[in-house]
Amino acid sequence: MIKQELAQKQQQKLSPLQIQTIKLIETPLLELSQKVKDEFDNNPVLDDDHSSDGRDSDDDDQPKDVSLDEMKDDDPIPGYRLSVKNWGNDERPEYNTFSVKESFHQSLEEQLGFRHLTPHQREVAMFIIGSLDEDGYLRRDLDSLVDDMAFRAGIETDYEEVESMLKIIQEFDPAGVGARDLRECLLLQLKAAKPSPENNAAILILEKYFDEFANKHFQKILTRSKMSAEQLKAAVARIIKLNPSPGGQIDDSYSDQAQQIVPDFMLDLVDGQLVMTMPRFNIPEVKVKRKYSDMLQTAKYSDSKEDKEAASFVKQKIDSAKRFVEALKQRFNTLETTMNAIIEFQHDYFIDGDETKLRPMVLKDIAERTGFDISTISRVVNSKYIETHFGVFPLKYFFSEGLENKEGEEVSTRELKKALTECVEHEDKRRPLTDDQLVEQMSARGYKVARRTIAKYRDQLGIPMARLRKEL
Repeated sequence: MIKQELAQKQQQKLSPLQIQTIKLIETPLLELSQKVKDEFDNNPVLDDDHSSDGRDSDDDDQPKDVSLDEMKDDDPIPGYRLSVKNWGNDERPEYNTFSVKESFHQSLEEQLGFRHLTPHQREVAMFIIGSLDEDGYLRRDLDSLVDDMAFRAGIETDYEEVESMLKIIQEFDPAGVGARDLRECLLLQLKAAKPSPENNAAILILEKYFDEFANKHFQKILTRSKMSAEQLKAAVARIIKLNPSPGGQIDDSYSDQAQQIVPDFMLDLVDGQLVMTMPRFNIPEVKVKRKYSDMLQTAKYSDSKEDKEAASFVKQKIDSAKRFVEALKQRFNTLETTMNAIIEFQHDYFIDGDETKLRPMVLKDIAERTGFDISTISRVVNSKYIETHFGVFPLKYFFSEGLENKEGEEVSTRELKKALTECVEHEDKRRPLTDDQLVEQMSARGYKVARRTIAKYRDQLGIPMARLRKEL
């Protein structure tokens, strides 16, 4: 027996304005101006030329403010106010931009252009350059590279030619590029440098005693190499100064074009008070070109289907623009409220940038202060930056979990990591602190941290274990 039942189900749907606001909140400032321009460029009925005063002229496209408030409720085009007075005055119209760097691969290709090579050799060399990873290493064996060139690029070559082209690339700047492992990378840098006693000793160590060096077995090196302790110390100091990631000297995250970071917020310390500002651009007024405003006026007194359809089209476009402008205003208010809450929460830190003053803070803390949903706070924080009087930071930087100190007070993980770094920096490098000893050191500083937490933070900070931190 089939039984039908009627059930009510509540379902929350976002309005078009809410959806557009969410999208704009996620948009970094650099992209926002282009979005505004695109919105009005793609809307034929609107004019965003704020220099116009809206007065009539002989030009049919002269913008004109139109009020439809007097239209009747039963009119197919409901009344609304057309003109939105929302110009923003930007006191700091010039954006501060950061990070414009040359591509790592582009730099190598440019250097290749100065070498006298046949077209075929250049193709081989270009393929090798394209195979280097972001650190500047060639992580592929040459035989597989030969096969790749044949199958993927139709380049017929052999092991010897690939090796000869690789040696040419290994002569490029930065020194060490094109190495197949760390040992070769360090040796390339040493051999490119001016000869010196410590340089020669460093080359000897890497060529004959690399495993002993990597494992800090300095006594074995002294015994086998017949070096003095002072010679070994000078050679090790020379090796430590070398760059293990030559590709990292040139940022390849901008491989196609220069990109910029534009801070969405600027924070200044004025007479001991924190003052936050946001770069403002002019939010366009919603003005209708005259020929379209005439369509709206004609439709009020016309029974023509064509006139009504034309007026409906104009109204849809105007509504779209008004909704976009309202979403822009809501974006500004949301970002401003959120950033002010973050500054208030981390007030002591923002005064002087002392990391030890960063309080543990999660998205929920700011959501509770602002009344916004956690997802909204997440969208605000993502891909946004603030320029302070002590540097430029992503908003994510200020969020961290916390642990308790001996007094039961919460301290941020960033504060703990800074304390851990200081412990390592001040240790006796001839007898580096083990993780258990670091636990004791942190405890003496007032932090309750387990050994496994020390190991985790040490790994995140890139601090090697005690044995590998040992120096002569």
